[in-house]
Amino acid sequence: MCTLEKKPNNIFILTLTGDGEHRLNPTLLHSIQSALRRVRQEATASSALITTAHGKFFSNGYDIAWAQSKEEQLEQRMMIMDDLHRSIVSDLLSFPFPTIAAITGHASAAGYVFALAHDYVLMRSDRGFLYMSELDISRVIPGWFVALVEAKVASPASRRRIVMQAAKLTAKEALRLGVVDSAHDSAVETVEAAVDLAGELVKRGWDGHVYGENRKRFLANVIRAVEDTSERNNTRSRL
Repeated sequence: MCTLEKKPNNIFILTLTGDGEHRLNPTLLHSIQSALRRVRQEATASSALITTAHGKFFSNGYDIAWAQSKEEQLEQRMMIMDDLHRSIVSDLLSFPFPTIAAITGHASAAGYVFALAHDYVLMRSDRGFLYMSELDISRVIPGWFVALVEAKVASPASRRRIVMQAAKLTAKEALRLGVVDSAHDSAVETVEAAVDLAGELVKRGWDGHVYGENRKRFLANVIRAVEDTSERNNTRSRL
């Protein structure tokens, strides 16, 4: 489901493998969790994490087909995915070193949020879009998704385009709106740029504890929203 590679200079690359949509179901989410635990165990004080994916998708969001496969367990299954997703986002927001998402394909809904949970977001410009799809499929967007968008996208007009217009943003438009940090001509170039950025950040030699604590303060509102599970009564309206 995913692989973890350690490159020189303590740069870790977590890759969602295969040519599928990388839908976030318990199997994939547990695999990502396991990889993140390995990174924490093997990382030094000055490290960096890159997350990317094979194929035409970065992640197409929650695995709704898996949740609906047992109708009587739909709410329970949605909560399982939500809890695992929150745990991964929470983990990324507390990492003691920089994190980078190298988006090499489509990223939708929960997959979009997974990407935004990283410190930096790079995107390929020859394929793929960012898409907060909830409005188009008649689902209420979770409050913690919105909190992350608010923290990562500065312009109210851009946030409105993402959430209230369900815009499918290409890399060039996402860069113009300040959603991503840079756009690149291919998947290979996107990952290479992420490795270059990671190398520059590692060279800074920041104290990992200080880096992680500063991020927690910088994104305190997001972290509180991720930890708030009071929306449970809207499980059927979540994606």
